[in-house]
Amino acid sequence: MTGWENDKKWSDRFLPEIKRILGERLIAEPPIEEDAERNTDLIVLKLDAVRIACRVRNHEYLAKYGNEFTIRAGRPSGAKTELTKIIEGWGDYFFYAFADAEEERIAQWILGDLKPFRPWIFRFMAKNGGRLPGNERQNTDGSSRFIAFRHDDIPGFVVARGGMRLTA
Repeated sequence: MTGWENDKKWSDRFLPEIKRILGERLIAEPPIEEDAERNTDLIVLKLDAVRIACRVRNHEYLAKYGNEFTIRAGRPSGAKTELTKIIEGWGDYFFYAFADAEEERIAQWILGDLKPFRPWIFRFMAKNGGRLPGNERQNTDGSSRFIAFRHDDIPGFVVARGGMRLTA
C-alpha cells in the first residue's frame, strides 16, 4: 500500500462522524414560511456541488498544533498535492480535525472556507516574491512535505469549530 493509501485508510474511519458534523453545519431549518408555503422542513445551504477536503491528524499533535492546519504541499513521487488542487480552484471547504487519545473519535475540528483562503495566499505571494505563507514542514518518514497555517491568521477562513479547545 502506498503512503497515500495508508493515510486515506486511517482517516476514512472518521468519515461517519465528519458527515454528521458537516450535516449539522450545512443543513439548516428554514424560515417558517418555507415550511408553511413550500413543504420544507430542512434546507441545504447550497444547492450545487459542494467539495469538502477532509483531514484528520493524530491526537499526539493536538496540544502543540491545535491552532494550526496543514496542507500537503509535496510528495517525493511528484503527485499533485492538496495545496496545488486548492490553488487551482478545487474545493469549497476544508474540514480539519484531530483525533481523540484513543484515535476513535474527533477531539477538535474546524471547518474552513477556501474562498477567502485562496486570495489570502495569492496576496501573500505577490508581496513576498512568490514565497508561500505558513511554515513548511517535512513528515518524519519523508513521505510528504506540508505547509502549516494558523487558522486565525486568515480573515474569514473559519466557518465553524467544535470539540475541546486545548490551545488558544
